[in-house]
Amino acid sequence: MASQTEGNRIKPFRQRLVRLYYGRDTAAIRFQFTLMVIDIAIIGFFLAGPYLRERPSYLILDYMIAAWIAVELIAQWSASWSTRRFLMRPMTWIDIFVLCTLLFPYWLYNFAFLRVARIWAVVQRPVFGLMLARLGLKERVDVVKAFVNLIVFLLLVSGFVYTFFFYREDPGTGFVDALYFTVATVTTTGFGDITLPGTFGKLTSIVTMIIGISLFVRLAQAIVRPNKVTFPCPQCGLSRHDIDAVHCKACGHILNIPDEGAT
Repeated sequence: MASQTEGNRIKPFRQRLVRLYYGRDTAAIRFQFTLMVIDIAIIGFFLAGPYLRERPSYLILDYMIAAWIAVELIAQWSASWSTRRFLMRPMTWIDIFVLCTLLFPYWLYNFAFLRVARIWAVVQRPVFGLMLARLGLKERVDVVKAFVNLIVFLLLVSGFVYTFFFYREDPGTGFVDALYFTVATVTTTGFGDITLPGTFGKLTSIVTMIIGISLFVRLAQAIVRPNKVTFPCPQCGLSRHDIDAVHCKACGHILNIPDEGAT
């Protein structure tokens, strides 16, 4: 009887979490916006980490953020439809690894650059799409996401290069050199004034060029191709259509795409 009562209490709490994380009402939007602001503040702390590491307050902030990420992971797991689906999300494992780097900063500091991947958490929140719509960028969601993917990749590679090749230099100069090398490599400019030594350095440069140029091409495609809207066809499921589409190009089914400018 006691376990049944406890289960009855947990169910409404879980339903409330689902509504807050995935809902579109005012309370859910405010909740998601608050999470997004906190995520941005955490990312700012991560980027400023090399400059704050020697300060006594650094560990306090570090463990506070670790506690927050742990609580959010538990909340996301509670709001997920299944544990398997929760574990299949890439952001789940990124957050778990970020949590480990925060709990053991001196042992896992070499992997602290992975914390930049938290930027993806901001883009994935439903409120991010709503904000783009408010700014008149609803049709350019693909461009924004491609741009964010490129920025995250540049920061991740810069953090990796700084950690494994420029860690002995001053944090400011070392990270700028790592970012300069990354951008020069991704754009295939290759000035050659900064190079990575050894076989490991050459392999890092090769992987950076291959993935980086792919992200550049994806961004260019998103900018050049005609604007599309996301609206699944009820007949065949095709989700991308022209803004003024009346019929589905795949099956010819009549579409009723919502238009905010319609009267």
